[in-house]
Order: sequence, then structure tokens, then C-alpha cells
Amino acid sequence: MKSKLTKTFVSALSVVTSALGIVPVSAVDDVCNSSASSEVKKAAGCSGGGDDLPNIVVNILNAIIGVAGFISVVWIIIGGVTYMTSSGDANKTKKARDTILYACIGLVVCVLAFAIVNFVIINILNAD
Repeated sequence: MKSKLTKTFVSALSVVTSALGIVPVSAVDDVCNSSASSEVKKAAGCSGGGDDLPNIVVNILNAIIGVAGFISVVWIIIGGVTYMTSSGDANKTKKARDTILYACIGLVVCVLAFAIVNFVIINILNAD
């Protein structure tokens, strides 16, 4: 059971990470190279001469935090399934509750980390 669950989790994770890697870059390049207004270019994420270091750091950290948040949600689902299939066994029920609790704590940490990273990088390091 555990190896099947692990294989399913790894498969789902690989699908999500590959989906995150597929970005329509050509569409963004078309907007950046067009004669669109500066507001449209700014909304599309165009930068003057390339990405600056704070934006690169934010993008990398946001991707890592996003994957960690996704993993937390998956563990909440796993804990829920374990809880439903525990058949009244006290040990399995406690283990499932603990899994859900710790996954929720992890999700809260991910949300707070996302907020803190974006606040610090955008408001403190980009003080123009």
C-alpha cells in the first residue's frame, strides 16, 4: 500500500512540476517586443534590460514555496483518506489526525513564507 501511494504521489508531483515548467514564453515575448503601452508591458512582466536579481530570487522562492504548499495539500488529502479508511482503529485515527494537523501547519507556514518573502523583496529591497 505504501509503495503504491508513494508511486502515485511521485507521479502527481511530476505532472504538476512539468505543468509549472510549461509557460507560454513566446506570448510574453510578443507583448514585450510589441508597441503596447508601458502598463501592458509591466503587467506582462516585461523588464527593461532583463530580470534583476530580486525578481529572480522572488520567482525561485515562490516556486519552491508553491511546491511545498502543494505537497502540504496532498498530505492533507492523504490524512483524510487514512482517517476515512481507519475503520475505527485508534492508532490509525490518531496517525491520520496528526498527519492532517501537521500538513495544515505546513500549509500555514507556506502561506506566511510566501507573504513574508514577497513583502521583504518588493517593499524593502526595491525601495526606489
